[in-house]
Amino acid sequence: MKLLADSENTLPSLPDGPLIVFDGVCVLCSRFARFVIEHDPDRNFYFTTAQGELGQALYRYFDLDTTNFETNIVIVDGNAWGELDAFAHAMARLPYPYQWLKIVRWIPEPLSGWLYRRIARNRYQLFGKTETCMIPPTDWQDRFIS
Repeated sequence: MKLLADSENTLPSLPDGPLIVFDGVCVLCSRFARFVIEHDPDRNFYFTTAQGELGQALYRYFDLDTTNFETNIVIVDGNAWGELDAFAHAMARLPYPYQWLKIVRWIPEPLSGWLYRRIARNRYQLFGKTETCMIPPTDWQDRFIS
């Protein structure tokens, strides 16, 4: 799902590279971020949590709920993606063999949206929730935007 701007909000300043905005207390979402970190040898991605200042501004900009983060946001090449498309666009930026995971974008709507939203709404019950946001690995702290 391509995310469109809410005309009442201003786009915040973004880093020079792909950005992943994720729910920092969601175990599944944090695992997604950690997966990208572990498989991005060129350190292309930047990260921020949905709970942080930039994350909140981006959720407002795209008119998304700023308290119930039912999608990660992946911004690449000036385009913002949510739901399974966010995952697919992130995977497309990783080296082989992880690029093949972008195939999820070929799951037809409404099945892909239904499946994603079903998991997103139940992610804390299915995968767990932490008390605090993920702490980035020491060598990746420069890629995290507070």
